[in-house]
Amino acid sequence: MLSCHSVDGCAQERQGACMTWVPLPSSAAWEHRGARAGFEVAWFRSGDGGSVLTGCTAAVEDGQPWSVDYEIHLDPSGRTRRASLAGRSSAGAPALVVLTTDAQGHWQVDGRPAAHLDGCLDVDLESSAMTNALPVRRLDLAPGDHAAAPAAFVRAGSLAVERLEQHYRRLTGPGGEQAYDYAAPQFDVSCVIRYDEAGLALEYPSIAVRVG
Repeated sequence: MLSCHSVDGCAQERQGACMTWVPLPSSAAWEHRGARAGFEVAWFRSGDGGSVLTGCTAAVEDGQPWSVDYEIHLDPSGRTRRASLAGRSSAGAPALVVLTTDAQGHWQVDGRPAAHLDGCLDVDLESSAMTNALPVRRLDLAPGDHAAAPAAFVRAGSLAVERLEQHYRRLTGPGGEQAYDYAAPQFDVSCVIRYDEAGLALEYPSIAVRVG
């Protein structure tokens, strides 16, 4: 299979043709540990010429329970095109939010332009360990390469949508695994996340561990 060795210079990657990942499984599951206690299950299928990711998370964080159901549509290059979320928490009434994007970095939240998300190509759910796969699979970095990956970040309890600046640098992993230095400075987060050969997180320190 083709491999990208330059984040900025690989036109094929931007067209979705430069991918080295194995296909996503039919489903995956994570146990949330550390910052919260809970569970996430996700299902994957083809659709709309790309992929459809459906999942749910239920957890308790700082003594407060919440749950989030999501459906995310990706185009053939792995860029987010639409995300629908339904959330419930002890803090208030159930929340619904729909994000849409032209895959060129322009977003709408519930049909209204969201200029603060300009330049983002991925959605990142605070409630989900699965969504850390989206920039990693899309970028398909070679060992030693790094890239910024700002994302439309959706809070777990309120479903408020913010901009999250993120950075990934690929390390060398054993066997079919991959490992990445991950940083989100606004949350003072810096850690190494391990992924399987499909680009799904195996271990996100203090957040979640893959269990299925």
